[in-house]
Amino acid sequence: MSDPSPLEARGLVKRYGDLVAVDHVDLTVDRGDVFGYLGPNGAGKTTSLRMLLGLIRPTEGNARLFGRDPLVDGARALDGVAGFVEGPRFYPYLSGRRNLRLLGDLDGGVASSRIDEVLDIVELRDRAKDRVGGYSHGMRQRLGIAASLLRDPQLLLLDEPTTGLDPAGMRDMRGLVKRLASEGITIMLSSHVLAEVEELCNRVAIIRKGRIIYEGRLDELLESAGGGYVLRTSEPERARTLLLAHGIDGAELEQGEVRFQAEPAAVEAVSIALGQAGIGISALVPRVATLEELFLDMTEHEAVA
Repeated sequence: MSDPSPLEARGLVKRYGDLVAVDHVDLTVDRGDVFGYLGPNGAGKTTSLRMLLGLIRPTEGNARLFGRDPLVDGARALDGVAGFVEGPRFYPYLSGRRNLRLLGDLDGGVASSRIDEVLDIVELRDRAKDRVGGYSHGMRQRLGIAASLLRDPQLLLLDEPTTGLDPAGMRDMRGLVKRLASEGITIMLSSHVLAEVEELCNRVAIIRKGRIIYEGRLDELLESAGGGYVLRTSEPERARTLLLAHGIDGAELEQGEVRFQAEPAAVEAVSIALGQAGIGISALVPRVATLEELFLDMTEHEAVA
């Protein structure tokens, strides 16, 4: 038998009275994934994460962490699993190092060398003796990852790790996630920053109104909405008319650009025709959908909480 996946959920449901917050969610996170978990506010992401970690009990269904059910196996199900949901929390009057020491002791003890190691990983060694109350938001987020790394996890769950960070902090956090993934840690990342997910993740799940509406490879999702071309020219109306005359139906003007679908041979022919007609081409490029465009299209009817 093959090793169990780091994370599996089957038929997860969470009801609060008449409200169905999570509606039969199925998820699988495979070893080595950087798995993006996406959805509008109120879609059920955080509730799902809490059930996956055994922090709340599902109304129906079950979750497995490396084959273990947190509600059956208790704390043993969290062996090899770490992370934070809705942001890490620390004692502000204690130093970063003292907070890590306390968390390590609560988890059965940790060597001082391991504390030094994780502080180095998140680049907080030089601020380890300072009180956490004086840390910036980005430093507290990095300390949260340091705390998660104390257990040397195989699966790391990160809920909005870049929320509230400035551009430099977001860049540093992305670099840290990439480095951890390169070391073989499987990562499940919940984020509203779609460009970040597109850069970091190989697989994604999108949840809307408590239901998963897509789970699979990110590149396949992007390819499914790809195709078409964008033509930029100083005479877009003339260019559109020429494309229509050459049998390219559906050529449309959008924001001063001509957008159309065509086979490569037809694109070559119209580019020659445009030149012969004296219509200058500043750009003629394949159009690639972004994750943001797809996400908004798939969830645009979701009310933002």
